[in-house]
Parts: sequence; structure tokens; C-alpha cells
Amino acid sequence: MPTRPTDPIIAEIHAVRAAYAARFNYDIHAMFRDLKAMEKASGRTFVRLRPRRRAVARESARPVSGKGGAA
Repeated sequence: MPTRPTDPIIAEIHAVRAAYAARFNYDIHAMFRDLKAMEKASGRTFVRLRPRRRAVARESARPVSGKGGAA
């Protein structure tokens, strides 16, 4: 399998992300608490959007045959 050239910016992003995760022993909850603390300490206003509601699939107008296939 051929290797792709390494983009130095992407490599730096990966290194920073790995170092940040290592600081918290890869504990996602600890990282979240830290990010929320940094958010609060920044003094900026952050927008909180409501979760999107998933659309409910409507039943098909055509009935499905009882032989294992679609009508």
C-alpha cells in the first residue's frame, strides 16, 4: 500500500490532539470538563442549539407482499 505524503499541518494537529488526550489519560469525561472550564474562563458567549429532532419515517403507501419481497 503506497504511503501518502505527510502534510505538516495535519501532523501538527494530530500531535497536539494526542498530547492533549495524554494529559487526561485519554479520559473523555475529563477532557470535556477541561474544555467546558476553558470555555467558561474565556468569558465569551457561546450559543447552545437545541438538539435536532429526527424525522419519523412514514409508512409506504404500497403494502409489502407476504412473500419476503416488496410489492
